[in-house]
Amino acid sequence: MILGPDERPDLFRTEVKLSYCTLAVHDLDQSLRFYRDVLGFQVRDDVEFEGMRWVSVSAPSQPDVQIVLEPPGVHRGATPADQQAIRDLMANGLLGRLVFVTDDCDATFERVEAAGAEVMQEPIDQPSGVRDCAFCDPSGNLLRFTQPAADSPGNRVTPSAGVSTGHSTQNCLPPAVVSPA
Repeated sequence: MILGPDERPDLFRTEVKLSYCTLAVHDLDQSLRFYRDVLGFQVRDDVEFEGMRWVSVSAPSQPDVQIVLEPPGVHRGATPADQQAIRDLMANGLLGRLVFVTDDCDATFERVEAAGAEVMQEPIDQPSGVRDCAFCDPSGNLLRFTQPAADSPGNRVTPSAGVSTGHSTQNCLPPAVVSPA
């Protein structure tokens, strides 16, 4: 049984925030160029440790929320079968998804499209009141850009944004990647 804040107020006295999320990418440098040069994100860390490398980026308006770009299956304890499963999911465009909020969906679409990103959905108005569009990043991760309706409470995206009807059901498919033998 899961208890809510009314049943266990002692559990909800501390604030919990998202600090970072991880996103598997095929090519760190190519992904870094996309997130930095196309989306305008800032590099927070570029780390090499014990033969692994990862790069964290964040939107200038959210420096405390980072996206960690990392090769697939870099986690300690990931077996070769685990790493292959991750590569297979990535190859089918089924692994990574991020949803961003923008104040101008159409301008964001034009900028990202002009940079050569694969368009998954042109800007459309959703029944939930948001206007959104979608692209694939260079590794085939789905990126949605939503513009909340001006009259939505707190100008926030509704929980259904990014998953409501009217979205492309096609998956992002990254360029062919040769799996290590």
